Amino acid sequence: MSLYHELCQRSADPRHPFLIGPGESLSLADMAQASSQCEGVAPGDVVALVGDFDASGIRNLLTLVDRRAIIMPLVAANHAQHEYCFASGHVDVVMAEGKLVRRQERQTAHPLLDRLRSRGHAGLILFSSGSTGMPKAIVHDFDKFLARFATPRPAWTTLGFLLFDHVGGLNTLFHMLYNDGLVVRPTARTVSAVLEDIRRHDVQLLPTTPTFLRMLVHSGLLNQAALPSLRLVTYGTELMDQSTLSAVANLLPQVDFRQTYGMSELGILRVRTRKRDELWIQIGGEGVKSRVRDGELHIRAENRMLGYLNAPSPFDAEGWFNTKDLVEIDGPWLRIVGRADSVINVGGLKVLPAEVESAALSFPGVRQAKAKGASNPLTGMHVELLCQPGEGVELSIDALRRHLGEVLPPHARPLRIRVGSVPTGHRFKQV
Repeated sequence: MSLYHELCQRSADPRHPFLIGPGESLSLADMAQASSQCEGVAPGDVVALVGDFDASGIRNLLTLVDRRAIIMPLVAANHAQHEYCFASGHVDVVMAEGKLVRRQERQTAHPLLDRLRSRGHAGLILFSSGSTGMPKAIVHDFDKFLARFATPRPAWTTLGFLLFDHVGGLNTLFHMLYNDGLVVRPTARTVSAVLEDIRRHDVQLLPTTPTFLRMLVHSGLLNQAALPSLRLVTYGTELMDQSTLSAVANLLPQVDFRQTYGMSELGILRVRTRKRDELWIQIGGEGVKSRVRDGELHIRAENRMLGYLNAPSPFDAEGWFNTKDLVEIDGPWLRIVGRADSVINVGGLKVLPAEVESAALSFPGVRQAKAKGASNPLTGMHVELLCQPGEGVELSIDALRRHLGEVLPPHARPLRIRVGSVPTGHRFKQV
């Protein structure tokens, strides 16, 4: 059975929209018109699909799954990396603006792609964030990727904040499709537009990032009275700091807050949060196991990726994946405190950038913070800090330095502090 017909059978009314947005809506009944847009795509073709969660992008995504293509979702905002993605993903066809715009001769084969073709399965190629080195091309069997949505679950009216090229965005879309839910496509991913979309469409669930939640807190526009429909905020894709979580939880006392956990290599995993305003979680779900080794979180998941197209496999002989996330443990609960590959060694003492950033974010007026290590002839490395103030805020570096001196140990205190804009990528996470 095709994915389209399976979704129609699960829907109470295929004519009812599952997506609404600026000037458009899309129902499963509308999908009957989709096939002509993918003419010329053959089973097993690697298709770079440049789009968004709009009618054209979703029509083509579902049609390509049914055509058993290997799909690489991309967004226009990341245009500078497209040629790298095409080469790393062995792309055969490029689709943009709802139509095939380029076909190129297949130069080389790859065992992972050939495995999908021999199975007759659709595939999915996603890219890592590239925060440490060039992005890795991650290959999933789309049939296995979709299997996680087979169990019926509640579906709330959800703002589609996470993007078309992100595993979290795809997770939102297919959760809604499989559970007869509704996705609201945002007018824009700005504070004012998101708040207005939540009000206009009675959005119940906002999946977003800690960076965007900090933007909401510092906007001064966030309060429970203005968002009566909102029931749940989920946050992930980067580390959350306690001061931001506490602030947003206080501003929205009737809203539940849940941390999500996932990686492009593993998909979005089931997470249980201890308290709405705490960072302690449990990770599990069907076919998922976790363990901690030397302070680092390891995950074994049945619905994991097949592997990388441009890097060695990261799985050990038993299928464990080292996430490189550093964690603290409190009985059955764990809290993510940083990344093993970003630890700063200051005179033999380890500093987590997240520890410094969290301390900076607890200082009034700091909207975003980014800590990094720099070479030092005496200690090997020292800490440097970039802080972005809230709009209209005059940030005193001397006062900030005194604050950090009170809350951080000597080796973790930044030697250099700058005020400026903290870079944020197209996925609304720090880069």
